Amino acid sequence: MVCRSGYDPGGRHLLLFIIILAAWEAGRGQLHYSVPEEAKHGTFVGRIAQDLGLELAELVPRLFRAVCKFRGDLLEVNLQNGILFVNSRIDREELCGRSAECSIHLEVIVDRPLQVFHVDVEVKDINDNSPVFPSTQKNLFIAESRPLDSRFPLEGASDADIGDNALLTYRLTHSEYFSLDVPTSNQQVKPLGLVLRKPLDREETPELHLLLTATDGGKPELTGTVQVLITVLDVNDNAPVFDRTLYTVKLPENVSIGRLVIHPNASDLDEGLNGDIIYSFSSDVSPDIKSKFHMDPVSGAITVIGHMDFEESRAHKIPVEAVDKGFPPLAGHCTVLVEVVDVNDNAPQLTLTSLSLPVSEDAQPGTVITLISVFDRDFGVNGQVTCSLTPHVPFKLVSTFKNYYSLVLDSVLDRERVSAYELVVTARDGGSPSLWATASMSVEVADVNDNAPAFTQSEYTVFVKENNPPGCHIFTVSAGDADAQENALVSYSLVERRVGERALSSYVSVHAESGKVYALQPLDHEELELLQFQVSARDAGVPSLSSNVTLQVFVLDENDNAPVLLAPPVGGTGGAVSELVPRSVGVGHVLAKVRAVDADSGYNAWLSYEFQPVAASARIPFRMGLYTGEISTTRALDETDAPRHRLLVLVKDHGEPSLTATATVLVSLVESAQSPKASSRASVGIAGPEVALMDVNVYLIIAICSVSSLLVLTLLLYTAFRCSAPSSEGACGLVKPTLVCSSPVGSWSFSQQRPQRVCSGEGPPKTDLMAFSPSLPQGPSSSDNVSHK
Repeated sequence: MVCRSGYDPGGRHLLLFIIILAAWEAGRGQLHYSVPEEAKHGTFVGRIAQDLGLELAELVPRLFRAVCKFRGDLLEVNLQNGILFVNSRIDREELCGRSAECSIHLEVIVDRPLQVFHVDVEVKDINDNSPVFPSTQKNLFIAESRPLDSRFPLEGASDADIGDNALLTYRLTHSEYFSLDVPTSNQQVKPLGLVLRKPLDREETPELHLLLTATDGGKPELTGTVQVLITVLDVNDNAPVFDRTLYTVKLPENVSIGRLVIHPNASDLDEGLNGDIIYSFSSDVSPDIKSKFHMDPVSGAITVIGHMDFEESRAHKIPVEAVDKGFPPLAGHCTVLVEVVDVNDNAPQLTLTSLSLPVSEDAQPGTVITLISVFDRDFGVNGQVTCSLTPHVPFKLVSTFKNYYSLVLDSVLDRERVSAYELVVTARDGGSPSLWATASMSVEVADVNDNAPAFTQSEYTVFVKENNPPGCHIFTVSAGDADAQENALVSYSLVERRVGERALSSYVSVHAESGKVYALQPLDHEELELLQFQVSARDAGVPSLSSNVTLQVFVLDENDNAPVLLAPPVGGTGGAVSELVPRSVGVGHVLAKVRAVDADSGYNAWLSYEFQPVAASARIPFRMGLYTGEISTTRALDETDAPRHRLLVLVKDHGEPSLTATATVLVSLVESAQSPKASSRASVGIAGPEVALMDVNVYLIIAICSVSSLLVLTLLLYTAFRCSAPSSEGACGLVKPTLVCSSPVGSWSFSQQRPQRVCSGEGPPKTDLMAFSPSLPQGPSSSDNVSHK
């Protein structure tokens, strides 16, 4: 920075020259930063704007930009604070390889005026590369006869880093046979090597596994390894050796030609040709041996080629040798002694006595089933007999005396799993070859009643329409019994209990043999929705066993109840309802409301209302709400309308077939002055306190319907909770019907005359509630049956 204190024309030119020279020097000047490789994104490098003498506010206007010739995304400048930071991963080995120096050159360019700055960012090496060997495994083949101090070269590892990070040291796992020869710094031409320190023996150690580790000088240290597999090559220094020096074989005198006598085995610790063996008789073997026996030169198997006679010679002594193919060849020797024995020509004889059959399946282990005796006419070993039994059976043979056995029960029997056993007793003598005889017997297992009848399900659900004919078959239960005969004969019966005030047997019965369940009387959905009971299945065994199954019989509703009109208001005569209507009422004025209920449920209780025409040509200025039952005007009344109208309302449900009821409404048209106060209250022109009273009534009805809905929901949740809880005794609950409201989109009803009952043998009463959607009238009603407006 240059400062001046006064005005001097010459000094002014000098100052301008110095400023231009400083800017030129700054423009051609060079900054130097350093950053380690693998630095994270956002790592601070330098305050490049400040170091170049640029103001932060002029970076954007002067189009400040940093350009790299190679990869421009490695470094980035924040134009808000002028800081140079790392933008992406920097790998020094990728940028510069093994070069000792590595830097990123940036050209910083600004306009207005144009200036170019040169910035070098040195990338410092970190120890991020482990030493690497050319391969993961090095194989060496060394003869076991190599002398001590023999050297075997190895190829070293390489490290992509530089400096101390690439300075490698080596170490070898401990070995008593080899040591590692590492060249000094002035012997770099000489490679790594292994030096033999102990003589090798292939027969003792055919392979050696060593681990060579290279460690660099970085912080922290990184290592690389290579497996060194040394295979020791063989020389012929071992003679063949037989596994025994003497082989003893016994042959019957009637042995067949070609029979294998013995297979003597010799092994040679060497390998290759040094371990290949040729078998033969010794050179001094007698001609008699050669006439009776032959030895395979490859396998060493000795076979019979001549007739054997026990009376001529009871034993044959055969000298055998094994010679390898090495140089010089080495040999091993052994002797085979063949003893000729007498022929075993009599088979054993079996006798079964005292059979205790059949065997009860609850017989205890140790129970004697039968006695067995054996006999063999041969002598010595040929007359020694052993008996065996079919494997994997719950029986065993117990020797009671010489050549006498007992067949006894060894484990528990189960007739349902195995009803009979086919046993084979085998008697075998000790001859060679041995002779044997067999005896077969069938052991049947007698049944005991140890299995109760079993149903396929623990619970069945049955749906039955109401009004069924008495004695109607509604379901069939079936239970199976794994036992046999009378133990498997199943009979069915009801588990008797009380259903309300009546016995269960008054509702249903079950056939003892077939398991068919019958309804003894017509069932009524409105009286009984669910009947839950148990059926017992019992076998005929002694003692008998039984099991139960639960049946849930749901009674389905049928349309067997016609709609019922609620009682007419006071003042109606002859079942008809009279209404006085002013002629001044407007369109949509509600004259009256017909109310009806249906004892059925669901669609069978869904009611609709319509006018039943009296005359085909008659047209009336009234209409009927299809689902609300409200009678309203279709137009304004005038003097041409008849003063009296007789309306016949038809109420029908949605059952199949539908049932109906009719109501008569007598409408009299009067002048406004003649309208009674009761009717004038329902007119359209209600004013003052009467309007407010009507609004209060509307809100009151809404509040009552809301509270009723919450009460019904609470009762439903409480009933569902009580029904899901188990109970020790059956119960029949009475459920009172609840009428909530009706709506323009439908009216769901059920009986107002009879309580509905849900009977269950395992829980409290269940409730079936049918709710009515709320429908709010335009004004207060004068009665429960017909609403006056």
